[in-house]
Amino acid sequence: MLSMSTPETLHVVETSSFQLEQIDRFHPWIAVMLNVSPDHLDRHPDVAAYGAAKRRIFENQDAGDWAVVNADDPAVLELARQGRATKRLFARETSIAEGTIVDEGWIVDRQADADRRLVPLDAIHLLGAHLVTDVMAAATVGAIAGVAPAAMTAAVDAFRGLEHAMELVAEVGGVRFVNDSKATNVESALRSIESFDRDLVPIMGGRFKGGDLRLLRDPLTARAKAVVAIGEARPRLREALGDVVPVEEADTFDAAIDRAYELAKPSGVVLLAPACASFDMFRDYAERGRRFKEEVARLQARAT
Repeated sequence: MLSMSTPETLHVVETSSFQLEQIDRFHPWIAVMLNVSPDHLDRHPDVAAYGAAKRRIFENQDAGDWAVVNADDPAVLELARQGRATKRLFARETSIAEGTIVDEGWIVDRQADADRRLVPLDAIHLLGAHLVTDVMAAATVGAIAGVAPAAMTAAVDAFRGLEHAMELVAEVGGVRFVNDSKATNVESALRSIESFDRDLVPIMGGRFKGGDLRLLRDPLTARAKAVVAIGEARPRLREALGDVVPVEEADTFDAAIDRAYELAKPSGVVLLAPACASFDMFRDYAERGRRFKEEVARLQARAT
């Protein structure tokens, strides 16, 4: 709680584009931008307006502050370019001369004079290569704040992920169920889908927020047996994807999970990666994720 803060307290705050639209004096010492992709276009008039809102995280910073920026994302680099804070880059794929990189199985702080190992990759117990990027961002913040590599490694090793974010729920009859209800836009769903190699059956749909669903065509063609579509976005999903992967529509959430389970047998993955908001069927993404887990538990009980 803010009332219990001391001068030594560090607050980690996630800020949405909605909140950043309203800031006045918000001045982070370290501001992190992980990625930029079309989102919340049901609220923002276009992608440029959405990016302008996100860019405000850097607005009140000065040269004594830090902007931790994903160098793999050109849109992030552009949004951070005009900020006054000192830039600190991280990149999993792009070659950078200085910043946080992956090298020989480690997350490494590369500076002009030396490399410093921060966290071994085998300490990360999360589904999805894209979550390695998130750990890199966190390690970069830790390095700026003076956290020892051993403490970072211990924290990462103990972390088993967040609820509703690439959460391995259970295995039922050889089929794994993964809850990524927080994948509420096309880009996040894309990263979820790319985390698996084959026999994938994503459950997708809800209230569409904008973006290009056709970006999912190639990853689904390479990995998916079918897509099970739910909610208001069912027609959009069928139109965007139906000619490259079977798209089956479900009228209810439990019916979608049952059908995805049948399609994923005998050894596939049922992935809840909606690429949409939840508000047509649920209060929020968390309620959607909890309901998914309840339905998986029902399948488990039925299978025993």
